Amino acid sequence: MIGQDLNADTIVEFIADIFERRGAESYLGEPVTMSQHMLQGAWLAEQDGAPDVLVAAALLHDIGHYTSEFGTYSPEDVEDKHHDEAGGEVLAPFFPPVVVDCVRLHVAAKRYLCATDPTYFSRLSPASVHTLSLQGGPMCADEVAAFRENPFHEEAVRVRIWDEGGKVANMRTRAFRDYVPLLQRVVHDFANRP
Repeated sequence: MIGQDLNADTIVEFIADIFERRGAESYLGEPVTMSQHMLQGAWLAEQDGAPDVLVAAALLHDIGHYTSEFGTYSPEDVEDKHHDEAGGEVLAPFFPPVVVDCVRLHVAAKRYLCATDPTYFSRLSPASVHTLSLQGGPMCADEVAAFRENPFHEEAVRVRIWDEGGKVANMRTRAFRDYVPLLQRVVHDFANRP
């Protein structure tokens, strides 16, 4: 990213290039690639009738796996690589706060759901269980209260549910390029806000 002249006119193509170059990488030992996982999240958001900003958040929630200075996840990891924060940092100048916070909070939302929904943990894939242990485990009561203070915590929970659902081998979805107009609209609307 160093040396890139990123702005509202170039950020979507920058992200598209990441998807095209790196999207075929393995996704945390799951039966899908990184791009298939993120595209499935966006597809599930669309199927739920989510607004454009949440479809964008679901599509981009794991972009930090590509942009984290700590590298991508490996099943052998013993420390969290904070891809949630890395992704939020990349998107913050160009996307509305709801998108950025959903990306930043999708890991916290997993911890929140594990603490507040007795059935959620059983829905986690083995890789999600492993990363949960690296990310601090289920939230304590004080963390749950703090999470609920975020104005976009409910949206982050929705993105997290689509995230967990986006690990299905051979699921048919749209291609990334199909989402370029949606992403450009979201970026344009944010850049031209009053």
